[in-house]
Amino acid sequence: MLGRVQAIAENTYRESVRARILLGLAGVAFCVSLFSLVIGSFTLESAPRVVSDLGTASISIFGIVVAVVIGATTLHRELDQKTIFPILARPISRPEYIVGKFLGIMLTIFTFIAADTGLVLGLAAGLGGANVLAVAGAGLVLVAALVAAGLKWPSAFTFGPILWAIGMLVAGAMFCAVAPDERRAIVTQGLLTLLEVGIVTAIALLMSSFSTPFVSALMTFGVWIVGRSSDSLARFPKKFFGPEVSAAAKVLGKAVPNLQVYVPPRPLLTGEAANVDRLGYLLLAAGTAVGWAIALLALASFIFKRRDFL
Repeated sequence: MLGRVQAIAENTYRESVRARILLGLAGVAFCVSLFSLVIGSFTLESAPRVVSDLGTASISIFGIVVAVVIGATTLHRELDQKTIFPILARPISRPEYIVGKFLGIMLTIFTFIAADTGLVLGLAAGLGGANVLAVAGAGLVLVAALVAAGLKWPSAFTFGPILWAIGMLVAGAMFCAVAPDERRAIVTQGLLTLLEVGIVTAIALLMSSFSTPFVSALMTFGVWIVGRSSDSLARFPKKFFGPEVSAAAKVLGKAVPNLQVYVPPRPLLTGEAANVDRLGYLLLAAGTAVGWAIALLALASFIFKRRDFL
């Protein structure tokens, strides 16, 4: 079973990294992160914090967009191109197919988030007092290594970005030691974004298991907005909307994942919140994400298993 799931995951990753829309979104995300350097340069002592805040916000937003786009289109593309029929004709079940798709998408988004997080860490390090030439040189060396490997082994352009992104992340974290608060905030928010994206990807796959790409993307974004507003829905004022609307808002807020957990205040990200254990918070957030992902994928598999393609 693991071999079949791995094959689907690798194929999904291969298709995703070759998609032009993903490359375009990654380019825009990197440009936004670089633009935060321009804004941070207009400040004095708070420049690293500006880069950290804007950079992590861009990672979160574009991570969600990538998850929705890939998750809402991957199943439909297989159906539209008729490539799903020879796949399912082999000894592979539809739940295995769904899980493989999920893992392939998550590997793609991990690469995206790791690379962008490494970039933001490097920018924060440069403004925090690190040697700018050393930071830029490390980035150029990693890019040159990826290009050189791709020219020698063409497959490196497909799977090489995984190691390149990890290298960017490690190098950025090392250089950002000069700004420890920003490093904790950026790395913690990057991890939380990956967990949130796991839930959103599972939602997108659930929606695409029975709907078209446009409707799936629309519904996924709707659930994401509700999830980001769960805390507000729980405090919906009865005075202005009445008890019925307030009760309905509370039920709606509890029916979807509370995604507000994955965008906590800055003091929690940096570990400055005295009444919150940062490690315990991360473990709770990870457990919540895994639980929701498993439940959503199980439901998606149940629906997809009963779907008639003819």
